[in-house]
Amino acid sequence: MNGNDRRADRHRYTDDQRSERRILHNRLRRQREMRKHLQMFLATLCLIAVCSFTLSVFRSNAKNDVDVSDKYYKSITIMKHDTLWSIAEQYMDDAHYDSIQDYIAEVRQMNSISGDSIRYGEYLIVPYYVSSTGG
Repeated sequence: MNGNDRRADRHRYTDDQRSERRILHNRLRRQREMRKHLQMFLATLCLIAVCSFTLSVFRSNAKNDVDVSDKYYKSITIMKHDTLWSIAEQYMDDAHYDSIQDYIAEVRQMNSISGDSIRYGEYLIVPYYVSSTGG
């Protein structure tokens, strides 16, 4: 072998080494990119899952926070020492009436009472509310 052949062999050997390093480098770069893409995909998937869960919790809480009040009527017997005021204090719901006078006015109107007097043993129809949380 002469010097030119040895130089050519060394050059080919060096070129082969460079080519192998480049191939190895490209393979490692692709693996890093694939790992990065997989991590981004998993992070996005987790973010979507967390957001979906959070929104569903908010929606279910919003449904359950609605107070539903139903108005009922009850016939009561007037007891000794009862007044329209004492009956109003017992059955009135502050959330549905601005004042005790408003409640008493409704009781008077429902029972056709013109004044403040009620009699022991008589019956009155009184409104009352039952609240429940619904959704």
